[in-house]
Amino acid sequence: MDVIDTARHDDTLLMGAEPLGPARRTLDIAFALTLLVLLLPLLALIALLVEATSGAPVLFRQARVGAGGREFTLLKFRSMRQGDGGPEVTGDHDPRVTGPGRVLRRLSLDELPQLWNVLRGDMTLAGPRPEVPHLAERYPPQCRWVFRYRPGLTGPCQLRSRSYARRLDGRADPEEYYLRVLVAQRTELDAEFLRHATVPRVLVLTLRTLFYVLAATGEGLGRRRRPRRAEGGGS
Repeated sequence: MDVIDTARHDDTLLMGAEPLGPARRTLDIAFALTLLVLLLPLLALIALLVEATSGAPVLFRQARVGAGGREFTLLKFRSMRQGDGGPEVTGDHDPRVTGPGRVLRRLSLDELPQLWNVLRGDMTLAGPRPEVPHLAERYPPQCRWVFRYRPGLTGPCQLRSRSYARRLDGRADPEEYYLRVLVAQRTELDAEFLRHATVPRVLVLTLRTLFYVLAATGEGLGRRRRPRRAEGGGS
């Protein structure tokens, strides 16, 4: 069992990084390399879809906070319109998200380029959500311990991402609510996972992520098949 010092209050983002361990790093490399090869046709198809519907660039690059508070460049398929300002957090019905981008986000397909980040060692298969520096600097001091750990492609918080996004919808200041309410809840979940972040548990979490994506696919199909109520009809 790992000891997670959640009582420690960090006033800076730069701190000592927690080592990942050779077993988990080996799993990261094997998993990321295998999926990048197997999913190459799908990656190419998504890239063509993004370019055809919203132009170049296909990839969205953004600085995120990695282990030890050191920044790295995270890769995603672009799912939002270029040049639109707004908060750093995204609600479930954020108008900046394109039509195809909404589908990619619901199925988590926009995250697939992060397999390259896992292969490079910027990220790991399962860990805390990678945060943007602008928000990380505003984390409550009692929550900054999370930046000692390598962020994950999936994790307990990532499996609740749709629920968190819905809670941001309609907020006058979604960033304030995220930092005041959601960050503490998320880091509590991260701490519980990181105390027992063994290879078997990482594999179980990865399998749960697959079911999470399949469930999102089923929900999307169900909504498309649901008949619309006739206009002017009864209640």
